[in-house]
Amino acid sequence: MQIRLSDHFDFKKLIRFTLPSVSMMIFTSVYGVVDGYFVSNFVGDTEFAAVNFIMPFLMILGAIGFMFGTGGSALVSKLFGEKKDEKANSVFSMIIFSSIILALILSVVGIIFLGDIALFLGANEKMFDICLLYGRINLVALPFFILQYEFQAFMITAEKPTFGFIVTLSSGLANIIGDFLFVGVFGWGVTGAALATALSQFVGGIIPLIYFVLPNKSILRFGKFKFDFPALFKSCYNGISEFISNISMSIVSMLFNYQLMKYIGQNGVSAYGTFMYISFIFVSVFVGYSTGIAPVFSYNYGAKNGDELKNLFKKSISVIAALTVLMVVSGQLLSAPLSKLYVGYNEELFSLTKRAISISSLCFIFSGVGIFGSSLFTAMNNGTISALISFLRTGVFQSLSVIILPLLLGVDGIWISIVLADMLAAVITVIFIISNKKKYEY
Repeated sequence: MQIRLSDHFDFKKLIRFTLPSVSMMIFTSVYGVVDGYFVSNFVGDTEFAAVNFIMPFLMILGAIGFMFGTGGSALVSKLFGEKKDEKANSVFSMIIFSSIILALILSVVGIIFLGDIALFLGANEKMFDICLLYGRINLVALPFFILQYEFQAFMITAEKPTFGFIVTLSSGLANIIGDFLFVGVFGWGVTGAALATALSQFVGGIIPLIYFVLPNKSILRFGKFKFDFPALFKSCYNGISEFISNISMSIVSMLFNYQLMKYIGQNGVSAYGTFMYISFIFVSVFVGYSTGIAPVFSYNYGAKNGDELKNLFKKSISVIAALTVLMVVSGQLLSAPLSKLYVGYNEELFSLTKRAISISSLCFIFSGVGIFGSSLFTAMNNGTISALISFLRTGVFQSLSVIILPLLLGVDGIWISIVLADMLAAVITVIFIISNKKKYEY
């Protein structure tokens, strides 16, 4: 039986509705991890470091998809809650069209200036050509990358989270099979890894685009629209937190790479890259749940259903708490085997990576609170608070921590800075949630 945004959610229905979104985010992260595994084990540590070095820039451009997806789905869900179905579909169509045009422009500009960007970020002579090769192939696929992230959010609004998971599964399998063939069998190296990633993004972006263009049974469909600039601005405003979060995270990753090159060298970048791949999987559980439940919050906020908002909030706190325990314990138990999987061929790099994961994974104690809180305020169409939480977490707390703590604690300070930033962000999030409880009736 299909679950509707207007339903009353008990725990069973809550898990059933958000599980496809959680699975979708985990699988998206897993195939990114597979990409890194093949580059590290079949190509080399220099290539692995180079891919990790240029990846933050690519993620900055991909953040456009997060902004339009989360912000747009919050507005569209709210419009459905207000029984404005025709306007909801018009806004949806406008957002998709606008993001495609913007993505094409960013793709061309990125390809032209990628070399200058790699040099500006501090790529050394060994990594420069590899960064250029991997980056330009992925930039060709940027429009599909952005669409993929958008549709992950809109599939939930369309009440089709299971179909969204199937699309992500298909995209992930395309990447995994592509990595196996292009890198493992054909030996195409970084070119093969980049082609596998581009192929997966094409699959993840084009399938839902075709679905929404053709007649379908969901409440969302792509059709004629008039440009509504206030609605477009509102969508960007709603999703600005995800945009800022991803940009800040990418900039902070560049700062981490700079500090690690300074304190350790290339091995430090590889160790941090390994943690980031693993962190994507763990954090994706929180992101998947928060993204999955956000349209339900938006719908009930639009429908002014305070009782259901309270119900959703209480149950969500319980889910986040349970996931927190699971993520922290898993991070500690799996630090050694996961490090062995990636860099087991180098004993020095293995020891460094294992310590990095053991310390940094303590951030999962706090990260779920910040992620859920930011998503909650996006769902309530309050982009200001959501953006502030995201910006403080990455743009301020992580940046200052990774600069200051290494001066006091050495290399360990770099890993501890991740934990400290998430702890401070969790405190700020709790303050915002408590102070706005009456306003939003959750």
